[in-house]
Amino acid sequence: MISANNVTLRIGKKALFEDVNIKFTEGNCYGLIGANGAGKSTFLKILSGKLETTKGDVTITPGQRMSVLEQDHFKYDEYPVMDTVIMGNERLYQIMKEKDAIYAKEDFTDEDGIRASELEAEFAEMDGWEAESNASMLLNGLGIDTSLHYAIMRDLNGNEKVKVLLAKALFGNPDILLLDEPTNHLDLDAIAWLEDFLIDFENTVIVVSHDRYFLNKVCTHTADIDYGKIQLYAGNYDFWYESSQLLIKQMKEANKKKEEKIKELQEFISRFSANASKSKQATSRKRALEKIELEEIRPSSRKYPYIDFRPEREIGNEVLTVEHLSKTINGEKVLNDISFIVGHDDKIAFVGGNELAKTTLFQILIGEMEPDEGFYKWGVTTSQAYFPKDNTAEFDNDLTIVDWLTGYSPIKDVTYVRGFLGRMLFAGEDGVKKVKVLSGGEKVRCLLSKMMISGANCLILDEPTNHLDMESITALNNGMIKFPGVELFACHDHQFVQTTANRIMEILPDGTLIDKITTYDEYLASDEMARKRTVYTAKNVEEDLS
Repeated sequence: MISANNVTLRIGKKALFEDVNIKFTEGNCYGLIGANGAGKSTFLKILSGKLETTKGDVTITPGQRMSVLEQDHFKYDEYPVMDTVIMGNERLYQIMKEKDAIYAKEDFTDEDGIRASELEAEFAEMDGWEAESNASMLLNGLGIDTSLHYAIMRDLNGNEKVKVLLAKALFGNPDILLLDEPTNHLDLDAIAWLEDFLIDFENTVIVVSHDRYFLNKVCTHTADIDYGKIQLYAGNYDFWYESSQLLIKQMKEANKKKEEKIKELQEFISRFSANASKSKQATSRKRALEKIELEEIRPSSRKYPYIDFRPEREIGNEVLTVEHLSKTINGEKVLNDISFIVGHDDKIAFVGGNELAKTTLFQILIGEMEPDEGFYKWGVTTSQAYFPKDNTAEFDNDLTIVDWLTGYSPIKDVTYVRGFLGRMLFAGEDGVKKVKVLSGGEKVRCLLSKMMISGANCLILDEPTNHLDMESITALNNGMIKFPGVELFACHDHQFVQTTANRIMEILPDGTLIDKITTYDEYLASDEMARKRTVYTAKNVEEDLS
């Protein structure tokens, strides 16, 4: 068990947390939610001991081991992947290294023999002989190929490093597991594996995530941070949402009844306070009036942007034709003879682990890259708006937000442009901020403003939910569901894909395409997908290692 006791954290004069008391118990998975800036990651740092409180403390059941998902992707660049994962159990790793050092000695003494015997006993007790096999199971489950298990971390790409650090956090059955955005940069297969892992995990988990489907799948409880307080709900994200809305509704209804009673009492007092025969009754009602207290209903600190894509022109029947498209990058054929036709009602989700292939396809379709073979053709009634996964070049300038968006606006009017920015939560002085200093989430909201102001009837979005908070993801999800045009998008948010897409395309590792007119859940459940996916079991790992 881990608990926060009267925890207060002040940054300058501002109290980020005020007298927080909460217990996280064994066997439960807690989803820690709240608006951007509410302090979710900060609270995890407090729980992990990386950040000291202004007041109060954190207590952990004696003898329990905590594991934390690390965010520094370069910290272990000099270590092998296998060593990095096993470092998740620091004591076990220390034993392994000390044993190796003793056995490497040329002048092996009796004292060394005694020490080695002690270490071997502790090593066996900690299931050390199974350490590499267990680490491999985690790595394989997250999609790290066996050929990389003994590679050096610096030779892995960014997404692979994220998966290794997640495997490190999960390794060794920790008693308390703290995960800050564990689904970031994971493909949908890896997320599904992690969901199953956490559902079966028997100890304490506290997780921060913007993935609603993930939270609904794994969480037994929800801890909501709002205005420096943490309210605990028994149930997953959807249960929290329904419960919190019901609570507000009940408080409003109770206040309405109280307000009606107050009005009734005030009218009686006003009417009969000067009447001698009614004076006692008026005095009695004054006392009753003084006892009525209205519930304070503070508005949530959550803010939802207004995302509404309105195409200027209705799309025709001919939208997009792709024929025999192929592309090789750095010696790898990421697109291999791909052909498809897009209809005017299609909302297509590109899924699967081949990240480079999806981005390459989008860049070709938007004209930023040429294919090696094949061609594509957009219909004459179409207009496209593109959301790139890497937006670095877009904001590498000295423009203010207003000037930046005005450059893309068909109407060069500041009031008109500020209207779009206001919907995306850029109010007042925010408009004069330089775009190059914006946060990741602010840049995403700028790009979405650019797409809205374009009036395009075909949207191409490459991982648009990255860097967004839950409220912005929900708003974007709803905006894309309502959009009457065509959508081609890649996204790791299961609920987003399931509720938006009516057609699924997966680019396989060999660059070929699976194309199905279906929902995402139906696609995952199909027999074809069951054959395509490799599910790693302990037996698979043993075969790989042998």
